[in-house]
Amino acid sequence: MRIIQKTNELIVLIRGAGEMASGVVHRLHQSHFKVCLVEIPEPLAVRRAVAFSEAIHDGEKEVEGVRAKLISRQEGIEPTWKSGDIPILVDPDAKKTRNFLKPDILIDGIMAKKNLGTQISDAPLVIGLGPGFTAGKDVHLVVETNRGHNLGRVISKGAAEADTGIPGEIGGYTIERLLRTMKKGIFHPQKSIGERVNKGAVVAVADDFPVIAKISGVVRGLLRDGVEVKKGMKVGDIDPRGKRELCFTISDKARAIGGGVLEGILYWFNK
Repeated sequence: MRIIQKTNELIVLIRGAGEMASGVVHRLHQSHFKVCLVEIPEPLAVRRAVAFSEAIHDGEKEVEGVRAKLISRQEGIEPTWKSGDIPILVDPDAKKTRNFLKPDILIDGIMAKKNLGTQISDAPLVIGLGPGFTAGKDVHLVVETNRGHNLGRVISKGAAEADTGIPGEIGGYTIERLLRTMKKGIFHPQKSIGERVNKGAVVAVADDFPVIAKISGVVRGLLRDGVEVKKGMKVGDIDPRGKRELCFTISDKARAIGGGVLEGILYWFNK
């Protein structure tokens, strides 16, 4: 493996631009890597205030001073880098962008709990975030995404912890924090991200069926208005700590995962 002399010599392609992937993007961008993002046409990020995927809808998205800009063609990647921004394209399987860029590093940050097509041959270094990947088989490295003692750990052999279906504890609450639909339909928020709500409040509706807060706190995340949702789908979450500013900054979890990815890159290219 070659030794990294300058981080801006390495091109990083990241699949997905939701909350966790955005934490990785921010850390790598601040470390002067050339980062490019690809997303699906209709992203379903819940923590939209800190997700670069919002650029798919709005043309650009800034998170803690770092901006991603939507571009329509791969030829626009280099000019976007030169402007100091992060290019993001609609390219669901990343194939077109991967063939154009020939990245040094590919990161699967989709957080689908399963592998949606990433292969170990996609780049000299391929990293998978969370469950669904096996280091040494379909990726080179895996970064643990489950809250707890191993959060952010770099795994060079084996897989991350299995998905439990239960979110990590915040303020003494786990599954109670989540907002889920009870009916298939079109999603319409009734509250805004950062808004304080009480237990029992109607935070959104799917068609005319209410999505009700199970705890009091601030709305930390909500899907966009007009999204088609399924019954039981996660559509938002409540932060019981009640601190509005936390809704608009990268979480401790996303920062830890970003740190793990940075460690994995340095380990791989400098070993």
